[in-house]
Amino acid sequence: MVEVHLWSGLRALTGGLEVVEVEATDTGEMLRALTRAHPQLQAPIDAGVSVTINGRVIASGLTEPIPGGAEVYLMQRIRGG
Repeated sequence: MVEVHLWSGLRALTGGLEVVEVEATDTGEMLRALTRAHPQLQAPIDAGVSVTINGRVIASGLTEPIPGGAEVYLMQRIRGG
């Protein structure tokens, strides 16, 4: 199981949950599992989110492995400029 920490704006879409547990081994599976568990997360995820694993922002797409016990955060998309 992966514990995914959500930014405050998403908590209203999960019944107030700050952390959601899902079965996943990589970032793509994690995002799909989140939307299966909480379909209302689909629109914000489709709009673009950033994922951090153990403090590292993942920019490599949907295949980044999530190691057991990892600290995972789903955040608003981080954009440079």
